[in-house]
Amino acid sequence: MRPDLSPSRRLILAGAAASALPGVSLAAAAGPAPFGATPSARQLAWHRLETYGFVHFSINTFTDREWGYGDESPALFNPTDFSADQIVAAAKAGGLKALILTAKHHDGFCLWPSRFTEHSIKNSPYKDGKGDIVAEMAQACARGGLKFGLYLSPWDRNHADYGRPEYVTYYRNQLRELLTQYGPLFEVWFDGANGGDGYYGGAREVRKIGPNYYNWPSIVAYVHELQPMAVTFDPKGADLRWVGTEEGYAGDPCWATMDEGPYTEAKGQSGVRGGSVWWPAEVDVSIRPGWFWHAYEDGDVKSPGRLQKIYFESVGRGTNLLLNLPPDRRGRIADPDVAALAAWGAARQALFAKDLAAGAHAQASNARPGHAAAQVLDGVRDTYWACDDGVAAPELVLTLPAARTFDVVRLREHLPLGLRVGRFALDVWDGGWRQIAEHQGIGSQRLVRLAAPVTTRKLRLRVLDAPAGPAISEISLFRQPVLVDPPAIKRDLQGLVSIIGDAPGLELRYTLDGTAPNRGSTRFTAPFPLPEGGVVRAMAIEPASGVASGPAQVAFDVRKSDWRIAEASAPGAEALIDDDRGSVWRAPSPSVVVLDLGRVRRLSGFTLLPAWDRPQGAGAPAGYRVATRGDDGAWTPAGEGEFANIAASLAPQRVRFEPRDGRYLKLEITRAAGGEAFVAFAELGVITGAR
Repeated sequence: MRPDLSPSRRLILAGAAASALPGVSLAAAAGPAPFGATPSARQLAWHRLETYGFVHFSINTFTDREWGYGDESPALFNPTDFSADQIVAAAKAGGLKALILTAKHHDGFCLWPSRFTEHSIKNSPYKDGKGDIVAEMAQACARGGLKFGLYLSPWDRNHADYGRPEYVTYYRNQLRELLTQYGPLFEVWFDGANGGDGYYGGAREVRKIGPNYYNWPSIVAYVHELQPMAVTFDPKGADLRWVGTEEGYAGDPCWATMDEGPYTEAKGQSGVRGGSVWWPAEVDVSIRPGWFWHAYEDGDVKSPGRLQKIYFESVGRGTNLLLNLPPDRRGRIADPDVAALAAWGAARQALFAKDLAAGAHAQASNARPGHAAAQVLDGVRDTYWACDDGVAAPELVLTLPAARTFDVVRLREHLPLGLRVGRFALDVWDGGWRQIAEHQGIGSQRLVRLAAPVTTRKLRLRVLDAPAGPAISEISLFRQPVLVDPPAIKRDLQGLVSIIGDAPGLELRYTLDGTAPNRGSTRFTAPFPLPEGGVVRAMAIEPASGVASGPAQVAFDVRKSDWRIAEASAPGAEALIDDDRGSVWRAPSPSVVVLDLGRVRRLSGFTLLPAWDRPQGAGAPAGYRVATRGDDGAWTPAGEGEFANIAASLAPQRVRFEPRDGRYLKLEITRAAGGEAFVAFAELGVITGAR
């Protein structure tokens, strides 16, 4: 996902710039002149959504892959109990306000009966070929009061003409179907993964494209022509930018503006202060390690506490959060995901249920006529406190009716006037003013999460740096509910398992028989051995409140202490078997590594952990070949393929092959994801038995 900015982007946005949203008072915008880049009407409407969901559902759901090759039969797509209403209900329980469906992923299979291809749902068993998942999702969103958006992969590994001009015509034809047949759309999502190997109508070859292949400015303009209020994601000319990571956080600060230069992941995370283009970041992350549903990830669903952390580090830094909810093979959101969403939604609802600034008195060191300090407390998004021209470092004090305890402060700027606050501080009165926070940037929303609750009658906002006088539309105070995160479950090289709570004093309970832990389960008091692997499930209980976490689950395979590196293309390959994700093996591309497991085992696959931080010049491994052998004899090939989405995602890669007995596993890395001369990754493991 490496889009570029260009002058064409400025021209596209100029046509839609900064008209007022329906129902937003133009009189409220009278006051200070806008400063710098400002959002268009559709961007402003998008900012107010804050959280919404991604629905990755396609052929990959049934092949257990992340990226399909394009040669999959439509007959594989056959959800047994599809319910768009259940998906919508799960999203609403999590407080999400919209859904984006993957109408077509990289494999080219279409979830609607497109007139332009046979590689679609019309040739699947679902509803005897009469189904239309896009229509069902659009209708369910309308019934449930959610906005609806669509993802249409530009890369199509099935289509024979991909890489040629004819495919661009095909792509625009499909885009027209989606833009005109399914009602109003709030977002159209164009993925940055483009070009590579694929089926391509039977050619089975590698195809690359140039930077101007799609003519993105014309496609974005086409979307805006047919769906004027639909924001577009990612390529040059689009309304939204990629935040530069799929891990669920934005930079701090994360400016909504960018410059006209080439996109980089670093700029995607932080934005560019004072940039000439309003191009806000969208944070996309999955509730599971992968984007599509896999049964083996049922124990890896993000906890309510983890989702809350993601929320504070995305929405709380002025971006929007796009949380992926992948349906299972029934066509429903799986039970662990539903439970996590409901608990997270309830926690957010409890957090924002009561504004502790209600009834406060606001007084500022300076206020522009018509924009008094009290307007930060009126609950109206298009009113705001503003200062006279030339006042760039004012202060505002909230005096509460009585001492109140809070640990979250929410600030908002009035976005139609641009990003005006560069840096600010918050103080509380404690017999004298005491600073409790200092940050750069406010933007659409800044959630300041304090390290500990404070009790006071007075809060002071100090603007420390502002290129133009501030325009603050809200200051609110909240108290976080008790939210206990599931404990971490770890195993060392010798096979000893430890269970670790995220705070001191938690009571930890666990099971080893696959059942859910409860308050009567075995209490963890000391590390215990699990050398041959197994499933550990654990929960944490906060004794004072009695609040319990959801369950954590980790499935361990055999311990690595008996393993050794038998062969490697570069020194240091022992880092792959030290159970330390922070250590990395760097090797030339292509490269080979051979594991000696110490004795013959029943092997059915391998796992690979990407590196958190790859050395300079080293890419993620993309292509592989794997083989096994026993104590002696020839190597037996076990398969070859690609690690899907590994350049952008740090999720573990899990590759299955036909079970066989073996002592040695040979992994050849055939290429790096970005064509680099070196590759680097963190861990290599095996899958034994039926795990």
